[in-house]
Amino acid sequence: MKPCRHLAPLALALAVLSAAPALAEAPAEPDGYRLEDYRAATPATLRGATVLTTPDAQALWQAQSALFVDVLPHAPRPANLPAGTIWRDKPHDSIPGAAWLPDVGHGALAAETEAYFKRNLASLTADDRDKPLVLFCKKDCWMSWNAAKRALGYGYRHIYWYPDGVDGWAAAALPLAPLEPRP
Repeated sequence: MKPCRHLAPLALALAVLSAAPALAEAPAEPDGYRLEDYRAATPATLRGATVLTTPDAQALWQAQSALFVDVLPHAPRPANLPAGTIWRDKPHDSIPGAAWLPDVGHGALAAETEAYFKRNLASLTADDRDKPLVLFCKKDCWMSWNAAKRALGYGYRHIYWYPDGVDGWAAAALPLAPLEPRP
């Protein structure tokens, strides 16, 4: 029985067409930072950074050749809790060994939050702007895109952006570990 030669081009065309909606959904890179609606489709690229797939991130993690920085926001203690009420932070599982720098992915940062981000990046890298950094959050979250763009602006030269973040890591059945925010 001879193979059908006309099926190969059809299969290729179907593959391209099925990928088209995903590509069409990715917004263009803005010139600045995303300032609202952080849980939405993110660009497919970040100028100056390398975009990682889950296997790419896993390879860097296994080789211990980059520092992983989780930028998921941290829910603060509600201001209206009555005095004496016990407050327990919601647990946060992330990529083992990552540093959790919450709230540094907002589009506009308070001076204190920006100083926190700069101070912790300097500490984590021992002031080495060539140290590879992987910034991530959750899938379809602009916080990691903003934070990676900001780190590039601070002069870090080897920025990796992992857009699928903890969601992609967990979906690949890779290990997770509880994290506490860095002081």
